[in-house]
Amino acid sequence: VQLQASGGGLVQAGGSLRLSCAASGSIFSINDMGWYRQAPGKQRELVATITSGGSTNYADSVKGRFTISRDNAKNTVYLQMNSPKPEDTAVYYCNADVIRDDGYEYDYWGQGTLVTVSS
Repeated sequence: VQLQASGGGLVQAGGSLRLSCAASGSIFSINDMGWYRQAPGKQRELVATITSGGSTNYADSVKGRFTISRDNAKNTVYLQMNSPKPEDTAVYYCNADVIRDDGYEYDYWGQGTLVTVSS
């Protein structure tokens, strides 16, 4: 199973950016999916998660600005980043709890995509 993240780049504060992360491989189903980030010199932190049923959870710092969504048919999770701030600059990682064909759940991470927000 692989998670391929895309969509990062340079964005101006107040603009918008959408990240995507597609899971592929021996997937039976996917439970929770999410986005995490790690800024230079800081620990990785949760940004947002979404269950297979669509329930969402957000870090307080992004509530009202970022929206997580998923397309279960495409095994893809998205992060719509509206009104980003310079403090949102980080490497963003996607995560998925995958039920593989063997019936067991595994935790997978994408390779990370850099988001830089300019002031």
